Amino acid sequence: MPTKIIAVANQKGGVGKTTTAVNLAACLASVGQRVLLFDLDPQANATSGVGVEKTEGHSAYRVLLGEGSLLEKIKPTAFARLELIPSEMDLCGADLDLARGENHLHRVAETLKPVIESGKFDVVFIDCPPSLGVVTLNAFAACDGLLVPLQCEYYALEGITMMNRVLTQLRDAGVNPRLQIFGVVMTMFDARTKLSNEVVSEVRNLLGDRVFETMIPRSTKLAEAPSFGKPIIHYDKYSASAAAYEVLAQEVLARLNSH
Repeated sequence: MPTKIIAVANQKGGVGKTTTAVNLAACLASVGQRVLLFDLDPQANATSGVGVEKTEGHSAYRVLLGEGSLLEKIKPTAFARLELIPSEMDLCGADLDLARGENHLHRVAETLKPVIESGKFDVVFIDCPPSLGVVTLNAFAACDGLLVPLQCEYYALEGITMMNRVLTQLRDAGVNPRLQIFGVVMTMFDARTKLSNEVVSEVRNLLGDRVFETMIPRSTKLAEAPSFGKPIIHYDKYSASAAAYEVLAQEVLARLNSH
């Protein structure tokens, strides 16, 4: 199977985007996939979420501006088969700096080429910033599909509508003709509330089988895990949220193999 690039994105913050990127990456690595987690969010939460220090000069920032190779930026993590391109604060300036350059929407795609050609990875997950700025659009231009985490709340569908509009524009402009939503995962699900159940059925009505069967429950353990620098399956293996991400990883894997 050729390397698949999946961008994990939602322009709304606080929806479980980074949590999903980190935990899916870890779960797929735990079942034998060679995974690269590419942290493109200046907040660097995916970096600390797998226990790697934020270090000045270690992000993809300089490479995106044409200096050096992305292969040099790849760091090991404490978890087998899971490697990382870390982020740090310098990526805050990337939106402006990239916009000034030539071919500014294809910088991530170009810098990823040697990584893909190295044959070292089965899957690359890009954790995007929570916005639709130039860096996020670069991730969209580079990826095979978008994985969109949606929180079970009223405004969930507004985000997906805007995302769809942007995808259509990028496809129509020829920036990435294969761009599509790979899947939608419902996060922070609380089966006890009417609202959670209503939002899920509304999203399923609109998006059909693009919505994964597995939903990620609200969980204190899941919220605690990043402060220990561990994905949930390494922090509390027997929790409900660890089980949910493990099942979701199987769904993702099945979808990757069928695409």
